[in-house]
Amino acid sequence: MSATGTDSSVAPPSQRPARPRRGEGLRRLGAARELGVLLALAALVAVTAASNSRFLSAQSIQDVLLSAAILVVLAVGQTLVIVTRNIDLSVGSVLGLAAFGTGQLMSSAPGTPIPLALLAGLALGALCGVVNGALIAAARVPALVITLGTLYVFRGVDHSWAAGEQINAADMPRGFLDFGTATVLGVPVLALIAVAVLALVGSYLGSYRGGRELYAIGSEPTAARLSGIPVGRRVFGAFVASGALAGLAGVLHAARFGTVDATVGTGLELQVVAAAVVGGVAIFGGSGSAYGAALGALLLTTIGSSLAVLRVDPFWQQAVVGGLILAAIGLDRLLAARVAGRRSRRVFDGA
Repeated sequence: MSATGTDSSVAPPSQRPARPRRGEGLRRLGAARELGVLLALAALVAVTAASNSRFLSAQSIQDVLLSAAILVVLAVGQTLVIVTRNIDLSVGSVLGLAAFGTGQLMSSAPGTPIPLALLAGLALGALCGVVNGALIAAARVPALVITLGTLYVFRGVDHSWAAGEQINAADMPRGFLDFGTATVLGVPVLALIAVAVLALVGSYLGSYRGGRELYAIGSEPTAARLSGIPVGRRVFGAFVASGALAGLAGVLHAARFGTVDATVGTGLELQVVAAAVVGGVAIFGGSGSAYGAALGALLLTTIGSSLAVLRVDPFWQQAVVGGLILAAIGLDRLLAARVAGRRSRRVFDGA
């Protein structure tokens, strides 16, 4: 004991090493996952370019960016849902519904301003997100079941609306079609829109209280509710945002391809979930980032382009994507177990 009656062997709080904050380990591991995806993307581009130098031509890069833009928008929206320990399987159908609605709008009213078409797609997608969020909140049924049902409901609405009709590029105004392929300083406008969406969602998740609460909900929903987080409202908002971004992606799809019918977006939801998971968004919720999901979308798009350049059977593209998903989920469980083990040791050491 010292003269002041305190134990001098105990360091004052200002000199004690700071204990890692809850979730810091997961954030570090998530950043490592994103770096791994980036390195895999770089290696894939290098191997493909070595086989065919035209893969790095300006036109080839623009094509990859155009193809990735829509998937990036969808994957970023899906991230908002997955981090809350939910999933939205209806995004492909919402995209198809918005794409056909946009085609109808632009063909029947060719003078419609493009910003208005974008807002219309956002609104239609948000309405579908409201349906998903309300059903999940009211029925308290897992999102997997609800969105699997709405996947078919929205697709049915799309088929009923289309009634077998196909809208062709010739039916749409030239300005709208040019918007789908326009570039700014060599960068496609659609890719710039995807980057803007990514920056907005990434900033929200990383810098705002509402975004951090989404991670808390995904990490432990019961604890989040007990701590005063409005779980129902946050999850509802995540589904509305996911639906709105799927609607936006539908408008971009209509501008990019020009031809739309009731089958647009069929099966796309699986690619969206794959992009998010491969990009480091844990399917079990609570970790991952919009930036990682965007990298995952870019990686999957590049894989498709690379295999085509290398003249590999398309079957192997599906096999590679499936393998990446399995590896990502297995890695998620391994990392989660390590983080849990570290927390247990810290608690034991502090006891």
